[in-house]
Parts: sequence; structure tokens; C-alpha cells
Amino acid sequence: MIRQDFGDQLVELEQELLRMGALVEDQLRAAVRSLTERNSQAAREVIDDDDRVDAMEMDIERRCLTLLALQQPLARDLRIVSTALKIITDLERMADHATDIARVTLVLENQVFVKPLVDIPEMARLASSMVRLALNAYVHRSTDEAATMIRLDDDVDHLYSAVFRDLIEVMREHPQAVDQGTHLLFVANYIERVADHATNIGEWVIFMVTGERKEVEY
Repeated sequence: MIRQDFGDQLVELEQELLRMGALVEDQLRAAVRSLTERNSQAAREVIDDDDRVDAMEMDIERRCLTLLALQQPLARDLRIVSTALKIITDLERMADHATDIARVTLVLENQVFVKPLVDIPEMARLASSMVRLALNAYVHRSTDEAATMIRLDDDVDHLYSAVFRDLIEVMREHPQAVDQGTHLLFVANYIERVADHATNIGEWVIFMVTGERKEVEY
């Protein structure tokens, strides 16, 4: 009966993690969309939603600590709960980066972009997919899914390098665009950090399943 109750609580924990992850995915997409469309209202909604993510993090943390204190799980079950604690930290930081992007929207909302935004939205699409795949790997207890997701980080890094080069060239040719270019570099960096946090989740999933903490080779 106790183990059954523990299993039910683990299912509820996973469901809450997925809800938090879905909200973070939505925030990232909405933040980048607010930037590409220079939509200040959408940006403010992303910023306001950050409180929801913080509240979900606190709720999941409470659930995890309750499971650890009352159920005293061992071995793999212990790793499942402790991995959840790691995951929510990464998700909360992703949400912070989405908020940072939305704040850039508010700074640039009245400006015409010196260059069409192409690679930045693609970076965000990949990073958002990585978040979803990382959480699926956690739920499925799949090291293969985690490793496949982690390798997508290489694609994000390549796009980040391309954005960096392009914006530096634009700022070199158009000194008046330095302020805008700098803010867009920040945005690209925020998205790259989201992908890094998704990678962290994947590596924690591998630890959860195998008991070994190691980086995946690209």
C-alpha cells in the first residue's frame, strides 16, 4: 500500500513537471514571437507569467521534499526524486531567460530591425524542442532519448555562432545599430543558455537511469 501510494505520488510529480515544462516552452516561444513582432503586450504577459513558474517550482520542490522525508526512497527511486529537484531549477532558469528576452522586446519595440530575424527564431524553436524532449526522456526513463536530445545542442551552438558573426558584421557596417545589435546578441545568448539547461536535464536523466554522472559525447 505504501509503495502504491509512492508510485501514485511519483506520477503526480511527473505530471506537474510536464506542466511546468510546457509553460516554460510556451514562454520561450511567446517571448521570441513578441520580439519578432515587436509586441509589447505579449512581452509583458511573458514577464507576468514568470511568477507562475516560480510558484510551480516551489510546489514541485515541496512535493519532492515530502517524498524524501516520508517515503525515504532508496537507489533508483531516490535518483528519480532528486533528479526532479535538479530539473525544476533548470526550468526556472529557462523561464528567467524567456523573461529576459521579453524585456529586450520592450527596449526594441519601436525600432526597425537592421536585419530580418531568421536564425534567432530557429534557435528558439530548437531550444523549445529540446525542453520537451528532455522532459519526455525523464518520464520515459530513456537514456537514448536524453542522448539524442543533447546532441541537438550542437545545432543551437552553430546557429548562435552564425547570429554572433552576422550581428558583429552589421554593427561594424552600421555603427548606429550597435545598441540594437547588442540587445539581439543578448537574446541569442539567452536562447543558447536555455539549450544548455535542457542539456543539463538530459544529463541528469542519464544519471537517474544509470547512476553515473557523465557528459554525452556529441
